[in-house]
Amino acid sequence: MRWWASIGAAVAVVTAAGMAVGLAAPNRTTPMADRADDSKAVDVELVLAVDVSYSMDVDELAVQREGYAQALRSSDFMKTLKTGPNGRIAVTYFEWAAAGDQKIILPWQLIDGPESADAVATEIMNAPLRRASRTSISGAINFAVPLFDQNPYHGLRRVIDISGDGPNNNGEPVTIARDAAVQKGVIINGLPIMVKEPSYSTMDIENLDYYYEDCVIGGPGAFVVTIKSRDKFKEAIHTKLVMEVAGLTPPGRIIPAADKEQPPRVSCLAGEKIWQDRWGR
Repeated sequence: MRWWASIGAAVAVVTAAGMAVGLAAPNRTTPMADRADDSKAVDVELVLAVDVSYSMDVDELAVQREGYAQALRSSDFMKTLKTGPNGRIAVTYFEWAAAGDQKIILPWQLIDGPESADAVATEIMNAPLRRASRTSISGAINFAVPLFDQNPYHGLRRVIDISGDGPNNNGEPVTIARDAAVQKGVIINGLPIMVKEPSYSTMDIENLDYYYEDCVIGGPGAFVVTIKSRDKFKEAIHTKLVMEVAGLTPPGRIIPAADKEQPPRVSCLAGEKIWQDRWGR
């Protein structure tokens, strides 16, 4: 099943994070959890995959960075961190655009308390902002999955957190990458950014939240937190990050996984079609 949450609905769930340890167990899918080295055990291996395509303006990129940094430094995040059986997580952060354009901003690092969380937040904030062409969500997923095997820490869950403001328009179809990741026990959550009116010039689509729900996210308890106004940017990032660490899924309407009986409400090739219609290739 896949879940959807508005920011308001999700906040109520986050406030219960301190009681979330029992709820988190069903989502622990990674086969790495039974490794003997307890010093490397974490509650979640979290990949933060952040869109830096040209459709994201510089202000949005800055606010997005600030949102992750503030969330990592927040008291809610720290309280949630300590509710897990290990009380720590491993996180890496990379930015993506085209299918072959991904840049790691933060290599795998352990967060086990305020000092390490602050160090991670500082490293994210200090990296120069950049923008690049095309939007390849599939490329981001395909880049993210091997990172888990490179991680020295071993999590009870493996999660890819993807934020973006448009559909896949480069690389292989996003559903192929999603399904391959899910088959390996990876959970994909989404943060669709819908703060601007859809524009042909930036190749946006309407109902990007539906696109993320039906075409991008996957795995047990996968969910979407949608940003529909600029002033909710940081709140949404905070909400989703705390929920991912807690292993929670938000209340809300259930979206069946896209299959032959339940086709996607938005074409999973919408971005590719727009690019083809506009550029003929």
